[in-house]
Amino acid sequence: MTKRVIVNFTPTGMIPTKQMSPHVPISAQEIIEDVHRAVEIGITMVHLHARDESNGAPTFKATVYDKIITGIRTFSKDLIICVSLSGRDFNEFEKRSEAFRLDGNAKPDMGSLTLSSLNFNQQASINSPDMIKALASEMLSRGIMPELEVFDAGMINYARYLSHKGLLPPPFYFNLIIGNIACAQADLLHVGVMLRDLPDDSMWSIGGVGNAQLSMNTLAIAMGGGVRVGLEDNIWFDMKRTKLASNADLLRRVHDIIAASDRELMPASEMRKVLLMESGNGRYGRIIRDGQRKDNIQ
Repeated sequence: MTKRVIVNFTPTGMIPTKQMSPHVPISAQEIIEDVHRAVEIGITMVHLHARDESNGAPTFKATVYDKIITGIRTFSKDLIICVSLSGRDFNEFEKRSEAFRLDGNAKPDMGSLTLSSLNFNQQASINSPDMIKALASEMLSRGIMPELEVFDAGMINYARYLSHKGLLPPPFYFNLIIGNIACAQADLLHVGVMLRDLPDDSMWSIGGVGNAQLSMNTLAIAMGGGVRVGLEDNIWFDMKRTKLASNADLLRRVHDIIAASDRELMPASEMRKVLLMESGNGRYGRIIRDGQRKDNIQ
């Protein structure tokens, strides 16, 4: 067990609205400010979703991601920044990959890659094999690290397949997202099977959907892993849903659990080294090696 805990901060997501909770950051400036508070509390990385400032709807626009990322990097030069490539609202490659065009100080370090289609409570997230391969190939070419999102054990097996094909070179970073209605549930056996199946050279965090967030974060810390935490997955502070949480509330509670478990935050600089990423401070993404370029894929 490593003493260091990855804290993957998920401030916004695609679903929470101001009507659901006034604490949800929607505008670019609100997201930047929430990330600033999170950095002061202590996080390793941030998983960003962009919103249209006119109506709060999810957007893929690189211009919005540019504003958020460059805003964050005015106060944190090495925080690992991941952009969402979700197929929940957008399923055209050009839209889902638009943020890859950003470069320089706006270049994302990572892009989320969900490894299969799945159903949420009221909506499907469509991730066809061709789309997954195209996004993975584009990330490999542009030096962007995949944040591998898995909701079931089968998705881990698909990551192994893509690695064998040369699309996902190690090392890996996995988010195990537990408790979605149509996927792996917040159960020790479900989690254990998924952890068993992770390939070598994997770093991992666990996030829980809704009421599963606290129990899954606690389990991950106890088992030596990292946590995914924020309003994207859960807007409530308590299991009875009597108190709306802020992102700061959720992060401070996670830090209390980390301290009680005699562990400590993994700094972004350490995660960058383990995952063979650029060092930050003006250099972002993964280090591209000649054998990992798109034209060498089998």
